[in-house]
Amino acid sequence: MATIIDGKKTALEIRNDLKEKIARLKIFPKLAVVLAGDDEASKIYVKNKQKAAFEVGIETILYTFDNVVTQGQLETLIDDLNNDADVNGILIHLPLPKHINAQKLLNKVCPLKDVDGFHPFNIGLLQNGDINATIAATPKGVLRLIKQTKIDLVGKNALVIGRSNIVGKPMSMLLLNENCTVTIAHSKTSDLRSLCQNADIVVSATGCPRLVKADWLKKGAVVIDVGICRDESGKLCGDVDFDKALEVASYITPVPGGVGPMTIAMLLENVVDAYLKQHQQ
Repeated sequence: MATIIDGKKTALEIRNDLKEKIARLKIFPKLAVVLAGDDEASKIYVKNKQKAAFEVGIETILYTFDNVVTQGQLETLIDDLNNDADVNGILIHLPLPKHINAQKLLNKVCPLKDVDGFHPFNIGLLQNGDINATIAATPKGVLRLIKQTKIDLVGKNALVIGRSNIVGKPMSMLLLNENCTVTIAHSKTSDLRSLCQNADIVVSATGCPRLVKADWLKKGAVVIDVGICRDESGKLCGDVDFDKALEVASYITPVPGGVGPMTIAMLLENVVDAYLKQHQQ
């Protein structure tokens, strides 16, 4: 049976460490959160992030807009936040209303305040393997969980299923920087099963319920399930057929309780790191 990687426990340890670090430094990093639109799920996610930030000592300021907000209004806000020395991190919560050019908005965020790691400058640093890169929270958390297994990553065949700018692409670069041999699969990939069967590490981020079957996996593979969705019966599940994959994998993350808590922990870590970079401590 596979060892279950407890992301909730690891995330709690990271958050406790951050709380102690902030207390020692006697600082209160400030995170500005921009929320536009009326997506209820987004409101819940933002509330959870604010709560987690408060618990470790990070101050959050929430800027909310309805669906009729204009591109210009949001760009003006980002300019103001960039110029506010008291603001250490800027988080633009996605998705934005359809008429907003999200990438243009993300590109306006000062790279030093880009705690999401979505700015082209930080993406470029990541691609170059620069240790100063701010890394997107979810892939950063995934790598932390993989390293927790203590396996030697050098030369391992790693399969990333999903090619989003938020998870898939930065995840592939992180693994490549760890000297893995990386394959990226996506909706146009043929014979996904054979790619899985050759992979020592599988990171799946598609949001397709139980897409990855147990008999697709290589014996002893490390399986990281980023997906979170509901099956036909309404039960919360991930991309991987977890119950059966337990009998094949060596390590596996559950859904929920795996990658999700790590995403918030890594975001908080990015905020503290942003503060330290801005104050060169």
